Amino acid sequence: MRMIAAALLMLPALVPVQSQAEEIAQVGVDWVGNDIVIEAIRDPDVGGVTCHLAYFERSVLDRLSQGNWFEDPSNSAIQCSRTGPVDVSTLRPGAPEDVFSEGRSLLFKSLRVKRIYDAENRVLVYLAHASELSEGSAKMSMSTVPLPVEEAGARPTD
Repeated sequence: MRMIAAALLMLPALVPVQSQAEEIAQVGVDWVGNDIVIEAIRDPDVGGVTCHLAYFERSVLDRLSQGNWFEDPSNSAIQCSRTGPVDVSTLRPGAPEDVFSEGRSLLFKSLRVKRIYDAENRVLVYLAHASELSEGSAKMSMSTVPLPVEEAGARPTD
């Protein structure tokens, strides 16, 4: 039983984190100390794309009053922008790839950012969503980064 508990505690550490987030700001939203945290996440495989992820972080007072001590809400918002040259030559079109993952509860919930390369439309799609062990989560946010024809590997039309 102890081995199972230890394995469950290590589960968030076993999930690969592709990119590190840099906290940009915390915005206080109420008198009990709940905050909205905004982080910058640079895409490690593409370069030239930075996503800003906003999510809710509960205060100690809110955790005590709600009785759910070890979990933050799944709500998030994401916006991604070009911040330099973009190279998509190593990406597989249509294949969701992990960019970022961060634990949102003690054991079973994480906030994830995935990238999908839509080669036909010359767009990078970034999806922020919660991953939960049971019942999943329908809470998500999406952002797109359009690519110029020359960066998407397509030939310009005359």
